[in-house]
Amino acid sequence: MTALPVYPFSAIVGQPLLQQALLLCAVDPGIGGVLVRGDKGTAKSTAARGLTQVLPPIARVAACAFNCAPGQPAAACTLCNGDNAPAAAPADLPFVTLPLGATEDRVLGSLDLQQALQGGQRAFQPGLLAAAHRGILYIDEVNLLADHLVDVLLDVAAMGVNTVQREGLSVSHPARFTLIGTMNLEEGDLRPQLLDRFGLMVEVNAPTDKTVRAEVVRRRIAFEADPAAFASQWQDRQDALRNQVAQAQRLLPEVVLDDAMLELISHLCCEFEVASLRADIVMHKTARAIAALQARSRVTPDDVREAALLVLPHRRRRKPFEQTGMDQDKLDELVDQARAPEPPAPDAGPGSGEAPPQEPSPEQEQREEGEQDQPSEAGGQQTFAIAAAGQARKISVAAPAQASVASGRRSAVADASRGSAVRAVPDANPDRLAIGATLRSAAVRSALSGEAEPGERLAVSRADLHRQVRSGRGANLIVFVVDASGSMAAQRRMEAVKGAVLALLTDAYQRRDQLAVIAFRGEQAQLLLAPTRSADLAVQGLRELPTGGRTPLPHALQLAAQVLQQASPEAPPLLVILSDGKANVSLPGSHGDAWAQTLEAADMLAGQAVPALVLDTESGYLRLGRAAQLAEALGAPCLTLEQLTGDALALTVRAQLGAR
Repeated sequence: MTALPVYPFSAIVGQPLLQQALLLCAVDPGIGGVLVRGDKGTAKSTAARGLTQVLPPIARVAACAFNCAPGQPAAACTLCNGDNAPAAAPADLPFVTLPLGATEDRVLGSLDLQQALQGGQRAFQPGLLAAAHRGILYIDEVNLLADHLVDVLLDVAAMGVNTVQREGLSVSHPARFTLIGTMNLEEGDLRPQLLDRFGLMVEVNAPTDKTVRAEVVRRRIAFEADPAAFASQWQDRQDALRNQVAQAQRLLPEVVLDDAMLELISHLCCEFEVASLRADIVMHKTARAIAALQARSRVTPDDVREAALLVLPHRRRRKPFEQTGMDQDKLDELVDQARAPEPPAPDAGPGSGEAPPQEPSPEQEQREEGEQDQPSEAGGQQTFAIAAAGQARKISVAAPAQASVASGRRSAVADASRGSAVRAVPDANPDRLAIGATLRSAAVRSALSGEAEPGERLAVSRADLHRQVRSGRGANLIVFVVDASGSMAAQRRMEAVKGAVLALLTDAYQRRDQLAVIAFRGEQAQLLLAPTRSADLAVQGLRELPTGGRTPLPHALQLAAQVLQQASPEAPPLLVILSDGKANVSLPGSHGDAWAQTLEAADMLAGQAVPALVLDTESGYLRLGRAAQLAEALGAPCLTLEQLTGDALALTVRAQLGAR
């Protein structure tokens, strides 16, 4: 298969910080990789794929599936551990893409079914983690990676070793790689544990200068017209960059970061309230890599400042929806203080030639504590044929009847077959048969026992049956319908409503639910936020929500019904309405009674069995109780303004989602 052309790394325009972060991880893979966040079409994937073209080659045996380092073969590698092991030769750095829908077997490795059938031996078939050893593991849209794969990456990233224990196998092999992930915040954020594992993070945006944008287009069109000719134009710069990286790798062990710079690193981490001690270590490595890349053997305050901009922003997040980023003025001030000469020590007193003893600084005390790592947190009928020892063997499997589907972690999943396959476990009465694992079990048992004969049907016993475990993600779609009209009256009440919604958004964020926000005021309702997993966008829309005007509640319910109809069946919905129910604007193009239209829309939603929750924002001595009537029409519970506490809301929402 012919490899697809790769856009030259040195030809990328307008993303110098992204290029620098990738090169630093090439100089020192121990930094821990790069997370690239930004909008679509900002060269995230292009830069990641182009990096391999400017990296020095590594020595490896061509046919080695474990990418063993010379003189350090993996225990499971029969090729490099043999008496006649081939000699290593220079080869390109491995670049492995981890698909979002990959199974654990594909990532970790599994039993080699072909060897089991041919030789009756249990052999290990390496997975993607083995292929990425000493290279780059790339994950596009890493924030959409299934939780079971995130757990796998956390374990391997912490230990640098992949251990597989299944189907009678117990195998461990080195798995040290540079992790590069790209993501778009519109699809939601990363789990905090995985976010902290990325050594560096870069926010990328499309250039706003028209000259730069025009140059981006000019180069891209030229590349697509003739990739080979375009690459040859940039070959000299590619070679120069490769030589620069190779020189930096050789210089890195000699780079000195003195105690003053270490004091500055710890001081910055404390000043910016970074909880993870991993930040101090990664800043240390990054500052040294910056100096090495610039052919210097000593770290300067400017190197520490550059490292801070890449290491600290994604580690400053303390709670959901708190914005990441750096106060660069504060950073510059702290670094300038480190550059300034220290004032002379005060006299200890008459006749004394020594300065008085000083108490250890908070930074020194924190460093002495050391780092404490936190513990890391497909259905249908199929036909198979397996070739063994030159003979075709027919396989017949009698699958048991399907049973009811188990519920997911967040809510009951209507059809778990839509989830991605996670693993297979032995089960004599499976509700969803894992055909591959069942066949492997039968093949191994038959081969090892000597029961198999060429041309015979492979007998599958009940003891071979395996159940397919799927990632029952079960995320929900929560549609917020927020009354921003003048009937809400006091600004205090609107702030209380926003606070209640933020509490619900925090719960949704932690459970990775999809969110949509509809606001209504004036003459009609408006979809502020289409369904997304980015709770940050929902928060931003609510904080900027204007208030005042009339109350077009019927249109808001009509728009909510449309959003729910277009929603994916994989995201069971919940409608959350925040209003006092005082509708006074009829549907666009009609002159009917607004309240009658509201009840009619509510009856329609109730008839579709849409779970709902009404938050009554009416206050004062004289209350009409319209929100309670709306809740009754929807068949939904109703909470009053006084009950809008985060705990009560979260419990009520989860109760409604679990009641379907």
